[in-house]
Amino acid sequence: SLMVDVIGQTRKEKVILPSYLQGKKPNTIPNKKIEDPVAGKVSISSLATRQDLTSFHLIPPRVTFGVLKEGCTYTTTVVMKNVGVNFSRFRVKQPPPYTGLRVMYTPGPVAGLQVELEIEILAMVIGGKDSGGLEEVSHDIEILTETETLLLPVKANIL
Repeated sequence: SLMVDVIGQTRKEKVILPSYLQGKKPNTIPNKKIEDPVAGKVSISSLATRQDLTSFHLIPPRVTFGVLKEGCTYTTTVVMKNVGVNFSRFRVKQPPPYTGLRVMYTPGPVAGLQVELEIEILAMVIGGKDSGGLEEVSHDIEILTETETLLLPVKANIL
Protein backbone atom coordinates (compact mmCIF):
# COMPACT_ATOMS: atom_id res chain seq x y z
CA SER A 1 0.00 0.00 0.00
CA LEU A 2 1.11 3.55 -0.62
CA MET A 3 -0.38 4.65 2.73
CA VAL A 4 2.36 3.00 4.82
CA ASP A 5 6.14 2.98 4.51
CA VAL A 6 8.48 -0.06 4.54
CA ILE A 7 8.30 -0.50 8.32
CA GLY A 8 4.49 -0.34 8.39
CA GLN A 9 4.04 3.21 9.74
CA THR A 10 1.65 5.71 8.17
CA ARG A 11 3.34 8.02 5.66
CA LYS A 12 3.54 11.71 6.47
CA GLU A 13 3.74 12.89 2.85
CA LYS A 14 2.11 11.67 -0.34
CA VAL A 15 4.03 9.32 -2.67
CA ILE A 16 4.53 10.84 -6.12
CA LEU A 17 4.43 8.18 -8.82
CA PRO A 18 6.44 8.60 -12.04
CA SER A 19 4.43 9.61 -15.11
CA TYR A 20 4.90 6.22 -16.82
CA LEU A 21 3.16 4.50 -13.89
CA GLN A 22 0.33 7.03 -13.90
CA GLY A 23 -0.49 6.11 -17.50
CA LYS A 24 0.19 9.54 -18.98
CA LYS A 25 3.09 10.87 -21.00
CA PRO A 26 4.39 14.36 -20.32
CA ASN A 27 5.27 16.78 -23.12
CA THR A 28 3.33 15.13 -25.96
CA ILE A 29 0.82 16.46 -28.46
CA PRO A 30 -1.44 13.82 -30.08
CA ASN A 31 -1.62 13.82 -33.90
CA LYS A 32 -4.69 13.02 -35.94
CA LYS A 33 -4.31 9.41 -37.04
CA ILE A 34 -3.94 9.08 -40.80
CA GLU A 35 -4.05 5.56 -42.18
CA ASP A 36 -0.72 4.80 -43.81
CA PRO A 37 -0.62 1.61 -45.91
CA VAL A 38 3.17 1.45 -45.62
CA ALA A 39 3.41 1.72 -41.82
CA GLY A 40 3.68 -1.88 -40.61
CA LYS A 41 0.54 -2.97 -38.82
CA VAL A 42 0.07 -5.96 -36.56
CA SER A 43 -3.09 -7.95 -37.32
CA ILE A 44 -3.38 -10.08 -34.23
CA SER A 45 -6.94 -10.35 -32.94
CA SER A 46 -5.91 -9.97 -29.29
CA LEU A 47 -4.29 -6.63 -30.10
CA ALA A 48 -6.99 -5.38 -32.45
CA THR A 49 -8.93 -3.62 -29.69
CA ARG A 50 -6.01 -1.47 -28.55
CA GLN A 51 -5.97 2.06 -29.96
CA ASP A 52 -2.34 3.06 -29.43
CA LEU A 53 0.05 0.40 -30.72
CA THR A 54 2.95 2.81 -31.32
CA SER A 55 4.52 4.76 -28.51
CA PHE A 56 7.90 6.31 -27.79
CA HIS A 57 9.67 7.20 -24.56
CA LEU A 58 12.58 9.61 -24.30
CA ILE A 59 15.37 8.72 -21.87
CA PRO A 60 16.08 11.19 -20.26
CA PRO A 61 12.81 13.10 -20.75
CA ARG A 62 14.63 16.48 -20.61
CA VAL A 63 18.18 17.71 -21.22
CA THR A 64 19.95 20.19 -18.94
CA PHE A 65 23.45 21.09 -20.07
CA GLY A 66 24.20 23.30 -17.05
CA VAL A 67 26.74 26.13 -17.30
CA LEU A 68 28.62 26.20 -20.64
CA LYS A 69 31.63 28.20 -21.78
CA GLU A 70 30.90 30.53 -24.70
CA GLY A 71 32.35 29.42 -28.03
CA CYS A 72 32.54 25.71 -27.15
CA THR A 73 30.45 22.85 -28.53
CA TYR A 74 28.83 20.29 -26.21
CA THR A 75 26.93 17.09 -26.99
CA THR A 76 24.76 14.63 -25.13
CA THR A 77 22.77 11.55 -26.14
CA VAL A 78 19.04 10.97 -25.70
CA VAL A 79 17.61 7.49 -26.27
CA MET A 80 14.25 7.30 -28.06
CA LYS A 81 12.77 3.91 -27.21
CA ASN A 82 9.87 2.32 -29.08
CA VAL A 83 7.67 0.76 -26.39
CA GLY A 84 4.78 0.01 -28.76
CA VAL A 85 3.98 -3.12 -30.75
CA ASN A 86 4.32 -1.69 -34.28
CA PHE A 87 7.37 -0.25 -35.93
CA SER A 88 7.03 3.46 -36.43
CA ARG A 89 8.80 6.23 -38.28
CA PHE A 90 9.75 9.63 -36.89
CA ARG A 91 11.50 12.82 -37.84
CA VAL A 92 13.01 15.64 -35.84
CA LYS A 93 12.12 19.26 -36.51
CA GLN A 94 15.51 20.96 -36.27
CA PRO A 95 15.65 23.93 -33.86
CA PRO A 96 16.23 27.43 -35.29
CA PRO A 97 19.90 28.40 -35.81
CA TYR A 98 19.86 31.19 -33.18
CA THR A 99 19.48 28.58 -30.42
CA GLY A 100 22.80 26.93 -31.32
CA LEU A 101 21.09 23.51 -31.07
CA ARG A 102 21.30 20.70 -33.62
CA VAL A 103 19.93 17.14 -33.50
CA MET A 104 21.83 14.36 -35.28
CA TYR A 105 20.15 11.00 -35.84
CA THR A 106 19.72 8.19 -38.36
CA PRO A 107 16.27 8.35 -39.97
CA GLY A 108 14.23 5.21 -40.54
CA PRO A 109 11.74 2.93 -38.81
CA VAL A 110 12.11 2.01 -35.15
CA ALA A 111 10.89 -1.57 -34.75
CA GLY A 112 10.77 -2.56 -31.09
CA LEU A 113 14.21 -1.06 -30.61
CA GLN A 114 15.69 2.27 -29.73
CA VAL A 115 17.37 5.10 -31.57
CA GLU A 116 20.01 7.46 -30.23
CA LEU A 117 19.51 11.18 -30.82
CA GLU A 118 22.67 13.24 -30.39
CA ILE A 119 21.87 16.74 -29.13
CA GLU A 120 24.62 19.25 -29.93
CA ILE A 121 24.80 22.83 -28.68
CA LEU A 122 27.18 25.57 -29.75
CA ALA A 123 27.36 27.89 -26.75
CA MET A 124 26.94 31.41 -28.08
CA VAL A 125 25.59 34.64 -26.62
CA ILE A 126 22.78 36.17 -28.68
CA GLY A 127 22.21 39.89 -29.14
CA GLY A 128 25.71 41.23 -28.42
CA LYS A 129 24.68 42.93 -25.17
CA ASP A 130 26.79 42.51 -22.08
CA SER A 131 24.60 40.77 -19.52
CA GLY A 132 27.51 40.50 -17.10
CA GLY A 133 26.69 36.90 -16.20
CA LEU A 134 24.76 33.94 -17.52
CA GLU A 135 22.47 33.85 -20.53
CA GLU A 136 19.85 31.11 -20.48
CA VAL A 137 19.03 29.06 -23.58
CA SER A 138 15.77 27.13 -23.45
CA HIS A 139 14.05 25.36 -26.34
CA ASP A 140 11.66 22.43 -26.88
CA ILE A 141 12.86 20.11 -29.66
CA GLU A 142 9.90 18.67 -31.60
CA ILE A 143 10.03 14.98 -32.53
CA LEU A 144 7.21 14.13 -34.95
CA THR A 145 5.98 10.53 -34.88
CA GLU A 146 3.03 8.91 -36.66
CA THR A 147 0.72 9.27 -33.65
CA GLU A 148 2.07 12.19 -31.59
CA THR A 149 4.58 15.00 -31.32
CA LEU A 150 7.11 14.58 -28.52
CA LEU A 151 8.63 17.68 -26.94
CA LEU A 152 12.16 17.38 -25.57
CA PRO A 153 12.99 20.41 -23.36
CA VAL A 154 16.64 21.50 -23.58
CA LYS A 155 18.13 24.08 -21.21
CA ALA A 156 21.60 25.55 -20.82
CA ASN A 157 23.28 28.57 -19.26
CA ILE A 158 26.09 30.21 -21.23
CA LEU A 159 28.84 31.94 -19.29
